[in-house]
Amino acid sequence: FNSFKRTRNLFDPQSSSPYRLSRSRLENFFNCPRCFYLDRRQGVEPPGMPAFSLNAAVDQLLKREFDAFRRVQEIPPLLKANGIQAVPLAHPLMDEWREPFKGIPYHHRPTNFILYGAVDDIWVDDRGRLSVVEYKATATDQPISLDTQYRQAYKRQIEIYQWLLRKQKLNVSDTGYFVYCNGDKSKKSFDARLEFKIQILIYQ
Repeated sequence: FNSFKRTRNLFDPQSSSPYRLSRSRLENFFNCPRCFYLDRRQGVEPPGMPAFSLNAAVDQLLKREFDAFRRVQEIPPLLKANGIQAVPLAHPLMDEWREPFKGIPYHHRPTNFILYGAVDDIWVDDRGRLSVVEYKATATDQPISLDTQYRQAYKRQIEIYQWLLRKQKLNVSDTGYFVYCNGDKSKKSFDARLEFKIQILIYQ
């Protein structure tokens, strides 16, 4: 059993050093507090999940697309089509805030945790308010709703990023956005191409 236990990055309540805790690990607490304890204190990690390579590809391509408008500070056509008057945020730390093992950090001194999370994107409106943006990819014939049980985690994801940004003394809007890319399965053939219907869901 001990051969499966992790020996690094364990929480030691006697240590005076800040402990780094990611947004995704914190989410594990909501799913199973016991599993969270075994992971962070005992080094027994929950079973891994397979990598969602197609989702990662969509994520990367969306970032490239929005980065092009970030450089010139223009409203992307997708935002214009949805009546959103905002541009992708140009900030010197933007690349760092999107890196998985860096993200937006905040040292919460009462717990001595350094909480952090990596955003997909941030948009800024004409009043200087920042909106957290998450990219999501799926393939469903059903209407996409944020009210399903497993998507409550998505809501917490945006809320935590909003909290982290506010701790950076930034002007953060209560409005967040999900850019949902829904794979179109109605085509007669594949033809080495997967097309998506893209919609923006607003979350307050």
